[in-house]
Amino acid sequence: MGPFIKMDSANPVLTADSASTFLCTVRDETVFWEEKDVFNPAAINIDGTIHLLYRAEDSIGKYNGTSRIGLATSLDGLHFEKESEPVLFPDNDELRSLEWEGGVEDPRIVEDENGTYYLSYTAYNGDKARLFIATSTDLKNWTKHGSVFSEYKDGSLLNMWSKAGSIVTERVGDRLVAKKIQGTYWMLWGESNIYAATSTDLIHWNPIEETDPDKQEYDELRDHPAFKIVFGPRPGKFDSYLVEPGPPAVLTEHGIVFLYNSRNDPDNGDPNYPAGTYAAGQVLLDPKNPFHVLDRTETPFLIPDKPYEITGQVNNVCFIEGLVPKGDTWYLYYGTADSKIAVAVYKE
Repeated sequence: MGPFIKMDSANPVLTADSASTFLCTVRDETVFWEEKDVFNPAAINIDGTIHLLYRAEDSIGKYNGTSRIGLATSLDGLHFEKESEPVLFPDNDELRSLEWEGGVEDPRIVEDENGTYYLSYTAYNGDKARLFIATSTDLKNWTKHGSVFSEYKDGSLLNMWSKAGSIVTERVGDRLVAKKIQGTYWMLWGESNIYAATSTDLIHWNPIEETDPDKQEYDELRDHPAFKIVFGPRPGKFDSYLVEPGPPAVLTEHGIVFLYNSRNDPDNGDPNYPAGTYAAGQVLLDPKNPFHVLDRTETPFLIPDKPYEITGQVNNVCFIEGLVPKGDTWYLYYGTADSKIAVAVYKE
């Protein structure tokens, strides 16, 4: 998919706001909820209006900022109006101990055929990151369902480190609708390797475990049994340190197009990019067997080369999470240096 062209005339399309306030019920005080940074947005097109659900940080607390999810809308995909308060945030609910005080991070969004929205996001309590999911019919009022793996093997994975869920979709007009493959929904997830999980309801997911006895070693780094790997980092290339899902994958006539994030290994990476650079790549997966990679980019299609992408909270970062079609144009939204939000477009 592409080429994607950065919209320099409008970028960055979203920046932090030191004036926006929110009554945090956990702190029991008013906070400037997006004064530090905004980044890593999900995106969806509703009747021609593009909606961004973005990660925003305040600048207080022991983690130097709690993350919440804000909402912004745009008719042209370039100029946005923000809601004054976050729409998803840590609260005094049953998930408080898992979401506080790191917060809720890095959303990705899809919808089903009936117009219910499913938001996968990372909950971080300072000890572990956990892949959570929430649902809504209006993007403002969300029902939290907790861990996507809550019912797998009696909740045995509830304390496992997990992040980044990209649900496979199909384009229906200007909507990206969750699409079943071989009778089930598929989600690509992980942040070191890319793994897969399946579901019948888009809320409860079953990770696919490795069945090859030679690959069944326990992953002590991420505290989980060995899962079957879709693909992983490549030594010497731009994606040599880690790979992590980008926006929802899209089923096309050629296969499943999956845009992903990566990090360049400081010690064994591609010398053409600064050590630690986050850039974006693409793979094409076989819909008959999503573990079969049909094609993969040898170089990144989106790299940090603008000042606001090179310098920020984390330097040299383009981190993609939002992808929406609108007519003959695809809008790709991404975080820049973990500080701002930008967009690149591709015209079919």
